[in-house]
Amino acid sequence: MIKFVVPVFLLQWMGALFPGQAEPWVAPDTASRQVNPQKVTEKSITQGKKIYMFFCQSCHGINGEGNGAASVALKKKPANFHDSILQNQADGALHWKISEGRGDMASYKNSLSAEQRWNLVNYIRSFKN
Repeated sequence: MIKFVVPVFLLQWMGALFPGQAEPWVAPDTASRQVNPQKVTEKSITQGKKIYMFFCQSCHGINGEGNGAASVALKKKPANFHDSILQNQADGALHWKISEGRGDMASYKNSLSAEQRWNLVNYIRSFKN
């Protein structure tokens, strides 16, 4: 059996040519296993909503459908928080993605506290159908 190794730069180049074929965004297992220390309470969800409206709604939309006003200028459509694939991800995975960012999705680990990011996860869960 012949093994073929594709250099990383070639995969990145191919991703630029075929943007719809980008790799799925998967959080590391260690992040996915993190347990949300913020209990799902009305207070947590309200705080998460305030953060969402200030930082997230311009891209993800008021109703979390990935259709915010700023989304038209992005290379990749923002996540739809009603999507079952997103909602089936662990809280830790969502927290990690909010923290780290990728591409047009900004990193919020330096602008939001860990508690704020966990509250945001709780609010994002409220979009579940």
